[in-house]
Amino acid sequence: MDGLQDQSQHERFIIKYRDGSKSARNEQSLQAALNQASRGMLAKSAAPAFSLKKSRRLATGAELISASRGLDTMDAQNLMVELAKNGDVEYVEIDRLMGIALTPNDTRYAEQWHYKTSAVGANVASAWDKNTGAGVVVAVVDSGKLSHSDLNANLLAGYDFVASTTTGNGGSGDGNGRDSDPTDAANVKHGNHVAGTIAAVTNNSAGVAGVAFSAKVVPIRVLGNGGYGATSDIADGIIWASGGTVSGVPANANPAEVINLSLGGAGSCSATYQNAVTTATNNGSIVVVASGNSNMNVSGFTPANCTNAIAVAASDLNGNRAWYSNYGTGIHITAPGGETCSPSVEFLALGESTTGKCTQNHASNGVLSTTTSGTYEFYQGTSMASPHVAGIVALIQSVSATPKTVAQIKTLLSSTARPITSAKCPGGCGPGLIDANAAVTAAQGGGGGGSTQTYTNGTDVNITDNSTVNSTIVVSGRSGNASATSSVAVDIRHTYQGDLVVDLIAPDGTVYNLHNRTGASTDNIITTYSRNLSSEVLNGTWTLRVKDQGAGDVGYINSFSLTF
Repeated sequence: MDGLQDQSQHERFIIKYRDGSKSARNEQSLQAALNQASRGMLAKSAAPAFSLKKSRRLATGAELISASRGLDTMDAQNLMVELAKNGDVEYVEIDRLMGIALTPNDTRYAEQWHYKTSAVGANVASAWDKNTGAGVVVAVVDSGKLSHSDLNANLLAGYDFVASTTTGNGGSGDGNGRDSDPTDAANVKHGNHVAGTIAAVTNNSAGVAGVAFSAKVVPIRVLGNGGYGATSDIADGIIWASGGTVSGVPANANPAEVINLSLGGAGSCSATYQNAVTTATNNGSIVVVASGNSNMNVSGFTPANCTNAIAVAASDLNGNRAWYSNYGTGIHITAPGGETCSPSVEFLALGESTTGKCTQNHASNGVLSTTTSGTYEFYQGTSMASPHVAGIVALIQSVSATPKTVAQIKTLLSSTARPITSAKCPGGCGPGLIDANAAVTAAQGGGGGGSTQTYTNGTDVNITDNSTVNSTIVVSGRSGNASATSSVAVDIRHTYQGDLVVDLIAPDGTVYNLHNRTGASTDNIITTYSRNLSSEVLNGTWTLRVKDQGAGDVGYINSFSLTF
């Protein structure tokens, strides 16, 4: 049973009865079953009365049934549980309303493999039907901005924090130090590429799409000549991005819910970086950081190794960890970063390949985004992976009733990620490859765990004398814990209840007893149990275990359902 999260009112359901059963063969028997289910639901609810009737039979053999009024999510859930108690029911589900999938008309969108619904893409395209990031501000703390027709409309006022006027690495290039103009005077183009991944103007029949294309970007310049920047400037930029105060700098009119840092270097998390990240976190910003491009453990690279930062590793077109990407237990999520060059190619300080130097691999294996003056280029690096995550976090915050904390974001990204095997990711890629659609879907329900959903296993499992058998349900794509009012609906056909011990086993192995050899010679256990499962993580394998501890009677598990 599913689909409850998609509509606020539910009037139509699809139910499949076993072929040859009375309800499948006879209209009167079907109506009697529907009446029994509606009465059972109303007995548990103060909701107004309603009736159910068959509308038509689908080509699949299932029945489309209609309620005389709309049911809210809880009543629809309870009705589905009642319908499923009938032993002849194979499945029951909402007659869901489906929408048109958004496919942007941007002329180079087809080249953005890193967004696609595939084993190697970030599954951003599917998420766009739910949200596109409206109302969220993302700060790009980077090399600043360059005018670009596919980006300008989504940029807000930023600031140039590069204080040094030297002509060497890290210098401003514009000769005037800090000011309100975040233009990339050194023409590094890195900040534009990152910003375009997050929020390029989309569906405008030109160029590329952005992950959160309805969000706005605040460009903050902290990197100067050569793509280098001073810790002092970067720290001030982080704090200012979050709405914090920086001496001598006007207040940020658009504090960011998300801050992207596609920068870093070797070393431990210094007090300066940690204080900046902590301040930004306390101000309500989620700080997303590239893990680094040294093919080493992220624990030795800052600010990715700072507490409360979300460290991002990079994957390639084949779903492997990109050869350059840092790795380790400190990685919180992996996202597409691409591979355009082999290890022998010369690199910029930030770890992206130098334009024109990539001859070993196909340039199109990289991440395509905006650069300057209406042009687009394929870059590679964890700097390209990080803005994918920042954009997806923007989508998550946009659908959340209240902004999620960094801990909640980490849990949500982890619980919805697609695992990457150790063979594909030597050293470790955290929980795996980011899945935008799964993350946004989980976030839509609020409170971490998403909206209430029902899961059913309707496959028969035979129960023989003195045996133990299991029926399992795998829950995935959710976040957080189950509810304190979870329900377990069981349909066990057995001619002697007193033989049976019935337990629910949570993914962590915790056992919740449902039935313990009571009922003597009463036939069958067809009922719903309520249990407090709030200490249990939703995702994982849930098991209904049935032990037959007596001789002479046998049966089978007909079905069981979990609602939480």
